[in-house]
Amino acid sequence: QVQLEESGGGLVQPGGSLRLTCTASGSVSRLRTMSWHRQAPGKQRELVARMTSAGDTEYLNSVKGRFTISTENAENSVSLQMNRLKVEDTAVYYCQLFLSGIHRDFWGQGIQVAVSS
Repeated sequence: QVQLEESGGGLVQPGGSLRLTCTASGSVSRLRTMSWHRQAPGKQRELVARMTSAGDTEYLNSVKGRFTISTENAENSVSLQMNRLKVEDTAVYYCQLFLSGIHRDFWGQGIQVAVSS
């Protein structure tokens, strides 16, 4: 059984920074894609950033140049460095792990990020 634990959320002023981290425990293959999604109140969940085991990345257009996704394979973790935060980045952020070998995905419980002055 795979479990994901997120940390690093909180309240920050516009222009500030936060770093989210998600650590996976259990049987985690190296053939995987790790992602961050977010859901703001009244809106659909959207992909923020994704990184494959090959190192390929993908970003939501509105966060390009501000957010950076990175993984620590030895620790089965993925981080999202968020800089120059905007009010519209306020949302619950979710970590997702997709295991290619068994074609299954797992989700974290979500962590709140609030950007407000």
